[in-house]
Amino acid sequence: PYRGCSFGNALCGVGCYVQHNQHLLAGRSWGSFLEVRTNAAASYREHAPRERRWANGRGERFSIFCSSATDPFLPQEFKYGITQSLLEAMCDEPPDELILQTHTHRIADYLPLIRRLAEHCHLRAHVSIESDRDTLPGLPPPASSVEKRLGACGTLRDAGIFTVVTVSPLLPIADPDQFFSRIASVADAVVLDHFIQ
Repeated sequence: PYRGCSFGNALCGVGCYVQHNQHLLAGRSWGSFLEVRTNAAASYREHAPRERRWANGRGERFSIFCSSATDPFLPQEFKYGITQSLLEAMCDEPPDELILQTHTHRIADYLPLIRRLAEHCHLRAHVSIESDRDTLPGLPPPASSVEKRLGACGTLRDAGIFTVVTVSPLLPIADPDQFFSRIASVADAVVLDHFIQ
């Protein structure tokens, strides 16, 4: 839905692999630009049938990861509605599998649309929560507080959406037992991704 990421200067931007993509950056610093893909829904509608045939012809599922390179629920989404229009297009032409990956609690604002789409495809919501702390020495704050992201996970899971917390990158945790207990209460699975630079 977008290219670039306005969360690039938040905590998630510290470990984001996209900051090393020189083709995408084109000389710009990560977090300094955002291109709005106003044609995302139309492009999806045009290309989805062909992509489905290609995947199914290989004996695979038509799967989409939204989004590994730009958060689909950026603050600008609430002005432009690109992710919303893309998810609506997917309701009409659903993929076999969809992963919605975010670093913000705002995914829960889309719950009615996500539930509708989950009726037509295997949908997973992934919410990144790097630490149990909102403040880490020498690092920027997260795009969304830990508490709000955990709350969004609980909302999604309670609504029947398969919810995964991605501890990515794994940053210092003050109370691991309490943190992972809390994750277990609001998510169906957890992914740990250590950060090696």
